[in-house]
Amino acid sequence: MSSIFDYISRNFNTILEYAKNQFELILIVMGLALLIWVPTGLLISQRRSLAPKVMSVANFLYCIPSLSLFVLFVTVPFLGIGRKSAVLALLLYAMMPLVRNVYQGIVGVDKTVIEAAQGMGMNRLQIIKDILIPLAMPVMFAGFRVTMVMTASIATIAFYIGERNLGRLIINGLTRANFEMVIIGGVLICAITVLLDALLTIVEKRVVPKGLRINKQR
Repeated sequence: MSSIFDYISRNFNTILEYAKNQFELILIVMGLALLIWVPTGLLISQRRSLAPKVMSVANFLYCIPSLSLFVLFVTVPFLGIGRKSAVLALLLYAMMPLVRNVYQGIVGVDKTVIEAAQGMGMNRLQIIKDILIPLAMPVMFAGFRVTMVMTASIATIAFYIGERNLGRLIINGLTRANFEMVIIGGVLICAITVLLDALLTIVEKRVVPKGLRINKQR
């Protein structure tokens, strides 16, 4: 245990930099994913003929090995080595869980609720905003959580394409048989994931009515 604290004291600034970069990468990807894939899920829930095609693309991208996708984007001139390639790869991986959960959440709303809203004179936009999205929010948040955990884990591999994040501690630690590095990197990745999950929990409590929340078994 003392060796771990010794390593931290000697390399504190480097560890802090890696943790900061890891956190930033996850936040950037999650922000872009919500802006792009949530509207996509809403769109195909209203135009269901598009759903099989969009979901096929999402499933195909999700099946590509992460390292292969990272390396593929590195060869693109305007992306290259570093954050741009990492963000694009992680953003494509986020498509499947986000689009799927938004779509399933919307189409899973009871049709009688929609018919009642139509009978009250609500137009399609009002139904989506005031009925469908609030009722689908628990399923959507489940997708947010899956995406966040997946992004946090795969982001570690971005070390191989030049991202200076906690993956460096784990991979270099394994290469050098330096288990202090491995433990510190693993613990910090878990801590960041738990922190982001806690933030999502706070947001969920504010936007999702208590009776609609999906109970999580801890």
